[in-house]
Amino acid sequence: MKYILLTLISAMLLSVSWPTYGVPFFIFFALVPLLMMEHGISKFSSYKRKSWMVFGLSYLCFVIWNIVTTGWLYGSKNPDGSHSMMAVVFPVLVNSFLYSLVFQCYHWYKNAQGTYWGLGFLIAIWMSFEKFHLNWELTWPWLNLGNVFSDYPKLIQWYDTLGATGGSFWILAINVLIFYTLRTWEAGRKRKDLIKNTLIVAALIILPMIISLIKYNNFDEKPSGQVNVLMLQPDLDPYAEKYSKDSLTIENDLLTLAENNSKGKIDYYIAPETALPGRGSISETAFEKSLLLNNVKGFLSKHPGAVFATGISSHRFYKSQENIPKEAYQVNPELWVESYNTAIQIAPQEKVQVYHKGKLVPGVEIFPYMSVLKPLLGDAMLNLGGTVASLGIDEERKSFSNPYNKGRLAPIICYESIYGEFTTDYVKKGANFLGIMTNDSWWGVTEGHKQLLSYAKLRAIETRREIARAANSGISAHINAKGEVEADTFYGDKTTLFAKVNLYETMTFYTRAGDLLSRFSIFALGFLLFYFLIEKFRNRTKKA
Repeated sequence: MKYILLTLISAMLLSVSWPTYGVPFFIFFALVPLLMMEHGISKFSSYKRKSWMVFGLSYLCFVIWNIVTTGWLYGSKNPDGSHSMMAVVFPVLVNSFLYSLVFQCYHWYKNAQGTYWGLGFLIAIWMSFEKFHLNWELTWPWLNLGNVFSDYPKLIQWYDTLGATGGSFWILAINVLIFYTLRTWEAGRKRKDLIKNTLIVAALIILPMIISLIKYNNFDEKPSGQVNVLMLQPDLDPYAEKYSKDSLTIENDLLTLAENNSKGKIDYYIAPETALPGRGSISETAFEKSLLLNNVKGFLSKHPGAVFATGISSHRFYKSQENIPKEAYQVNPELWVESYNTAIQIAPQEKVQVYHKGKLVPGVEIFPYMSVLKPLLGDAMLNLGGTVASLGIDEERKSFSNPYNKGRLAPIICYESIYGEFTTDYVKKGANFLGIMTNDSWWGVTEGHKQLLSYAKLRAIETRREIARAANSGISAHINAKGEVEADTFYGDKTTLFAKVNLYETMTFYTRAGDLLSRFSIFALGFLLFYFLIEKFRNRTKKA
């Protein structure tokens, strides 16, 4: 019963730490009860299958954490309008299993090499897992530990140096040190050691926050310019209106919204993810002939000096003799088509600038490991309310140049805004402000859209770029380079948001170096595994 109670305490602490409803300071000791549970079972219990007990209880902890923090996925709907159980069950169960597997590896290594080596191994494997979770096709980094302070930007200004993955390292190290402090106290009852270790833990929590506050109060980066941005929030129901309304009606509503709120000079109009065309998609080989895109050019002719950035659904056809992408699917014996979630920038007399979303939502926009899983599962794969086919992607990030001013827009599409190092690639391509085009309406009035907005603040700090975020139903927002929301909208409003967005050119250390501590952790993990194998070989040699 004691071990179940410790497990539930960890689950509660992890859950109540999370944005946008929680208090993140609990995260510094959220894993300690779980570590105490593992240590108690390993060293002091009489269970015959200790590893299974550790795995089962850690899985319980992580399932509760995942349900509380990402249970809003239940807001996704099936084509018949019912809530999608698969949309929440699959991510919760699989993600919890992966975290439990990480913890189980720690348990095995600790039992083989001892507590102190094991604690170092825990940090290395957890950091390596988070990095892995940012990059494979079942990517779901929503619960990476460094995200937890996203609603407290004043305390994490140092993320411009080490990023959110640095935050994960910080949190893991403190949890390990607190557990170490408790263990040394239990073993020796030495007050001097307790005081010393407690002071070290306190310093490691407080010093980064002090550094952050100093950086916050002394931020004096000079912008290279400023642009006037109007973010459009059309509040289009993604389950009903988007696929029932005529495309020209949808576009007319969007342009009318823009026109009615164009007061003074506008440099950028930014519309949400897949704002056009509604049902269907736009052929990329016919952009210059597209009635929808030409209507936008006609609108811009009334607003000289403005460009229009928007998300669209698009496609490209391939004939049998051409080099056919692996994501393309066959529509007849001689024709294939590849579909995209796309961001474009339109300017009169200019070629349309195009970017295809590079980080796709598993089960909705990408069939993970299709060549392996599709023959086994067919079309029964992860239908989370979207497609079971895979969209095409751009392998490299882009920035959209502006023919009228110094603005260079990073066309970040929805889910991509969760990824730190990935976002820095836009800045390396010259982007001096971030434009997030998103549709958070799939989950309804839940924590989902609030958390995704909150995570955007991390990207602002990491890159020191201001953000103009246009969301279909909200929350649209202007976020400054310190990660603070300057202005935002209400969810569910059909409205616009005007912002004067500063342009910055300097690249942060994090932009240049990326997830440095993650790479160091992967190296450390390799060393610890190699050291374990060498020790095992030496012990066998001695016995022989």
